[in-house]
Amino acid sequence: MRFFLFFFFFFSFLHAANMDDKKISMRLGYGVADINNLGYILVGDHQRYEEDTALINLDTGYRISQQFNDWPLDIYVKGSLSYFKEKDVLNYETGKESEDFLEAVVYIKAYLNLDFSDNRLRIGVGEGLSFAKEVPIVEVYDALQQDGIGPTSKILNYLDVSFDIDVGRLFSVDALRDTYLGYTIKHRSGIFGLFNGVKGGSNYNMITIEKNF
Repeated sequence: MRFFLFFFFFFSFLHAANMDDKKISMRLGYGVADINNLGYILVGDHQRYEEDTALINLDTGYRISQQFNDWPLDIYVKGSLSYFKEKDVLNYETGKESEDFLEAVVYIKAYLNLDFSDNRLRIGVGEGLSFAKEVPIVEVYDALQQDGIGPTSKILNYLDVSFDIDVGRLFSVDALRDTYLGYTIKHRSGIFGLFNGVKGGSNYNMITIEKNF
């Protein structure tokens, strides 16, 4: 919670400092692993992984297109770092207890802006590459379920799907305008074997707060 409060107040200060261009985005998120596949999660069917794993995500981006082709569509180039909290969780592949580790992601993300009654709801979809220092435990579990410990990989395809709302517009607080509170699915996968033969992957449900400035 302290991370989110710091994020709110720091970027409210930046907003007050008259940074009007707003091509930069920064997002902070906290998430937990879900063992259901992406399709089930998108329709609201969630099942948290039984082990005590989680991640903290810091994401930044630069807007390269606004109202793309006259659509209410903004496009960003983005990068993120995630800290996976998996210390002392048993890794079924190695038979050893795992450690905390970092993941880096580079991707492009498009946001569809839906404006109504002075509010803004965004639907975002991002695509890129994920580089993890270790294979997340939930991916090892997924490989075990599919193939009795099939291949895993530290480098996989990355998909980012988000739904958020502008809390400044929602509550008529100018200092919080272009601050978005929402839900994000963080997805790594081998795209049915295209990445090092990996057929599965992992999904994390994240609560996020993002600021454009």
